[in-house]
Amino acid sequence: MSDLPAVPDPRDMRVSNDDRERVAQFLHNSMAEGRITVTELEERLDKVYSAKTYGELEPITRDLPAGQQPTALQVPTAQPLPAPTNRIGGRGTSSTAIAVMSGAERKGVWTLPPTFNAVAFMGGVELDLTGARFEDAETTIQAFAMMGAVEIYVPEDVTVQVNGSGFMGAFENQVHDQMDPRPGMPHVKITGLAFWGAVEVKRRKKKKNKQIEE
Repeated sequence: MSDLPAVPDPRDMRVSNDDRERVAQFLHNSMAEGRITVTELEERLDKVYSAKTYGELEPITRDLPAGQQPTALQVPTAQPLPAPTNRIGGRGTSSTAIAVMSGAERKGVWTLPPTFNAVAFMGGVELDLTGARFEDAETTIQAFAMMGAVEIYVPEDVTVQVNGSGFMGAFENQVHDQMDPRPGMPHVKITGLAFWGAVEVKRRKKKKNKQIEE
């Protein structure tokens, strides 16, 4: 377990040369208004140009009017890191789904190993990852459809990359938001071949509360 905080302290964020120049100009204006002396200006400028973080810049102007503080000292709000998922972990419960002139499905609560094979020959395979767990953070699904169909449903908290091919068939990515791996989220690579058949990758639509409109 890491001891790093989930949200970095904004004061630890690095400042730019433009940030330093804005603070320096603010100090020059404060000296011109008689708020600090020339000696104090020189001392503070030394600290400004040696500052590396917002936390080091802030004390330099702390005793000057807050309403006139330069924008460099408006510390940006840090964005929380992605929340870790509880989908990763465990041992794979199934590594293949084969349908030969029949049907096969994997759905509900199950665990994918690092590599999973789905084969449909004159049949159909359905893989629903909505309630699935993943043995590793990255999983590869190899889907092959020969005169058959493979349907793969991917939930929104799983990133996906689709690189399959179709030959007189269709290897369709209906997700249309291929994303790179993200910390704490399972990442699924889907590859394979559709020959006189179809492989479809799609999102499982969220269930909406039924409302009776009058």
